[in-house]
Amino acid sequence: MNRKHFLKLAGLTSIAGMTTTGSFAEQPAVNKNRKAVDLQLGLASYTLRTLKLDDVIKTAKRLDLKGIALKSMHMPLEASAEETKATAEKVRVAGLKLYGAGVIYMKTAQEVDTAFAYASNAGIETIIGVPNYEFLPQVNELVKKYNIKLAVHNHGPGDNLYRSPNHVYEKIKDLDKRIGLCIDIGHVVRIGEDPIALIKKYKDRLYDMHMKDVDKVAEDGTPVEIGRGVIDIPGVIGALKSIGYSQQVAIEYEKDGEDPVPGLAESVGYLRGVIKLA
Repeated sequence: MNRKHFLKLAGLTSIAGMTTTGSFAEQPAVNKNRKAVDLQLGLASYTLRTLKLDDVIKTAKRLDLKGIALKSMHMPLEASAEETKATAEKVRVAGLKLYGAGVIYMKTAQEVDTAFAYASNAGIETIIGVPNYEFLPQVNELVKKYNIKLAVHNHGPGDNLYRSPNHVYEKIKDLDKRIGLCIDIGHVVRIGEDPIALIKKYKDRLYDMHMKDVDKVAEDGTPVEIGRGVIDIPGVIGALKSIGYSQQVAIEYEKDGEDPVPGLAESVGYLRGVIKLA
């Protein structure tokens, strides 16, 4: 179901003409047999990368996005343990769930140690990360030590480590079950793969996801407001409901870096409508 059809179903035909008609995959609009799952809309703070943490918190609260994963510009990796704990407490006192941090790159053994100590100090449950292959055994031991999940993020075109969720799974399938995937649906579509199929395929190891949209199915596809691009967002939401997904649906809106709030707000509203109809 494309955005135009969705808006008709939602009783918003008066603005349907403003939308695109592309869709990565056609899906029925409403499926009454899907599981009753209360999907949690959250925020990947990279969306608001030009804003200070105080403004990130205010924006998340204004848009009623209760879960957040902080990127290093909002909770610096190089901060002291005390500073990291203080930042995490500030977020929680504001009424937000600080569930994760990332994307964190781990190109050395020291960076792996730093990432897990940082996550432990912040009291988070999931690291969204990209560990080099040779450090996966170290990661495997640290998820046991800290009882913190690692969701490995796919980056699509140009990623020599984890181009696709399929590449992630091949590397982590025999490791501790706390090592799983963060599926970035934008990067999935840019390499011509189907995010709906991948969500279902890796449902048992899906610990985070980056919700976004892109303007075309091509390596040079660029971010757009969610619902204005080619990704079958209703189909993605339906897939998440069908697998009983209970983690955060983290919006990572990458367009308009200098002024992201209007597009983020539009994306949140569209997603809420889709979730209601799914």
